[in-house]
Amino acid sequence: MSDVVVVDYGAGNTRSVRAAMTHLGLTSEVTSEPDAIAGAPFVVLPGVGSARSAMEHLVATGADQALHRRFQDGGAILGICLGMQLALETSEEDGGVACLGLLEGSVVRLHADRVPRLGWALVEPWGEAFYFAHSYVGVSPLSVATSDGLTVAIESGSFLGVQFHPEKSGDAGLKFLERCLSLA
Repeated sequence: MSDVVVVDYGAGNTRSVRAAMTHLGLTSEVTSEPDAIAGAPFVVLPGVGSARSAMEHLVATGADQALHRRFQDGGAILGICLGMQLALETSEEDGGVACLGLLEGSVVRLHADRVPRLGWALVEPWGEAFYFAHSYVGVSPLSVATSDGLTVAIESGSFLGVQFHPEKSGDAGLKFLERCLSLA
């Protein structure tokens, strides 16, 4: 059994997430198999892709229900970028999409001078800069960190979601992933 399951939804940044796990000395596998998701020590719902196609793949494979069971049972899940957004109730992306509904909140189109929002930005109150690449952002009362006034981290129970890409954020990202894994 792998240390980490990276959920396959037909897109995502699975290669860079797996590379980060390997750098941390962990084994990982990419799968949408419900039993692997339910039984893994740690699960990552990766970023990159579209909400509609990701949700269609999760539903078609039964991974959506496995993620629900895992969350209800207190199994650790880290959502990265789109993975964080998918944990919320709905998304404006693709004309409106029902998401997993693990956490209260919705995803809205980013309204900023520059969309997509690309590059490094400081995350508060953590006081570290991480790499961002997104056109949508979660809005949730479960926010635990912000960047430029945007919610960039949400947490409830065993789920932590971040809008940034820790796997692309150098040493700060690797340290963040280590902390997440040590809490699982």
